[in-house]
Amino acid sequence: MALAGRLRLGKLPNVAISKRNILVHPPEPPLEIVFADPTNSVYIGRTKIFNAPFYWTHENVANPHIAVCGISGSGKSYFIKTFLLRAAFVWNSNALIIDWAGEYKDWVKQTGGKVVSLGRGSYLNLLDLGGMKPYDRIKQIMRTLELLTDISQYPEQRRLTEQAIEKTYLENKFRMDQREQKDELGKPILPPTLKDVVRVLTEQAQMGSYEFPAELENAIYRLRQFTKPGEDFFAQQSTVDLERLVTSGLVDLDLVGLPDETMRALAALTLLQFIKERMRISGAIEGARQSGLRLLIVLDEAWKIGKEDNSDAVMIVREGRKYNFGMIIASQNPTDISEAIFSNVGTTFILKVKFARFLDYLQSSLNFSPFMREEISRLGVGQAAVNMSFTTQTPYPSTFLLEKIEGEEPSKEYFLDLKEVLTEKQRRDISMARSVSFLKEDFRRKLRQFGLADDRIETLSKQFDKGNRRMDVISLVITLERYGVARRNISDFLKDSGVDDVTIINIFGKVDLKKSGGVGREISQVVLED
Repeated sequence: MALAGRLRLGKLPNVAISKRNILVHPPEPPLEIVFADPTNSVYIGRTKIFNAPFYWTHENVANPHIAVCGISGSGKSYFIKTFLLRAAFVWNSNALIIDWAGEYKDWVKQTGGKVVSLGRGSYLNLLDLGGMKPYDRIKQIMRTLELLTDISQYPEQRRLTEQAIEKTYLENKFRMDQREQKDELGKPILPPTLKDVVRVLTEQAQMGSYEFPAELENAIYRLRQFTKPGEDFFAQQSTVDLERLVTSGLVDLDLVGLPDETMRALAALTLLQFIKERMRISGAIEGARQSGLRLLIVLDEAWKIGKEDNSDAVMIVREGRKYNFGMIIASQNPTDISEAIFSNVGTTFILKVKFARFLDYLQSSLNFSPFMREEISRLGVGQAAVNMSFTTQTPYPSTFLLEKIEGEEPSKEYFLDLKEVLTEKQRRDISMARSVSFLKEDFRRKLRQFGLADDRIETLSKQFDKGNRRMDVISLVITLERYGVARRNISDFLKDSGVDDVTIINIFGKVDLKKSGGVGREISQVVLED
């Protein structure tokens, strides 16, 4: 320490030393790592500390797969859309979005891509081979049924179902150990369907000779849920060209028309199985790291198939690198992503994360510092931390911060003013936020999930735009309730936007007071559920 032109020794705490960059390496990789060749990489944004341009490439990470974590409205879908557009421009990559909630279909149409809507006129035959041998396809079908139903608990029903599927292939003159199936004239043979499987089992039951008739009836009942008229989306001949799904540029597989989560998961797993087989048939690519990505598969909030360790999503993550296939898997809840996937992705983008338990999981999985955890807990909309699994051991940190994800167009944020509902104590707290923000497209997607018609969504968007993209929270809640949105859904939306429970209770109290004409006590009976 310097004092009156003289040096004097003194003691400094570790915290003070750690803040002096001259003594410690800053939490950011060097420029040669974040600034890759722009002709062979995807621009994401600028780093927070040195403001260096960050170009993502799969050449210096363990594999091309990406995980994206962040609450609703944090910018996940905005990042994914930007990434897909730039990957198509740089590498001519194809992209298949397995669209659970119909979130991407409007954007895909606007960008000139193709939308395939299952449940709305498009069918996918579960017994299509997709270039596989029948024996291999049967194994995949049975694994799918084990993931989505309780058939694994009933070995006899499993055996009966597997035998019936094999019999339908044989009835259609399929050669069980061959990929290519053609008749005597060289024409492709149509595969059987689940309706044929149910027919085979039903005929067996009608014969009355099977010693366990209850097992047979239960096997029939399980499959009939997929063959009922109006719900036979996987029990008719395919109208979907599987080859074109993965070679036609940007394609959105819209699953919102399917009636439930099981049907959506069945569609997604079937597509992943076909993709995995096509990946293997196409073979590994020499010099794969220098030749871009042939296909990007997007799974957003697909927890039902992303959480299971034996899902085909896990298999693609483990093998995709050598075939130049990449997967982008996104979720609000990082624990919904299988550890087998999480431990195999080359890059993780962490956007705004709400709960401490999610930060605990991410910190233990990715091993970033307490300093980085604190920075992540304060991220705003569009800001992110990036964790990269480098191919070699490095002396610099693998997790660093981005100032903002920079998309093709500036992301449009909406703001909710909270000043009217803050308590006196909250108003005196200078750190207390007076407003919360969320992306326009995420807001519109949420309204669709609440069941609002497009005209009402447009009306709400115009109200925000007229107010310079701002609206007071009381007016918004009153409007949503007038449109029939349940208070529980409104509460969940406010929580996801970063509003705490006490403020939410106060919001509903103010709403009730205003709706009653301002007469009475400011009390609202509100129950907030996890």
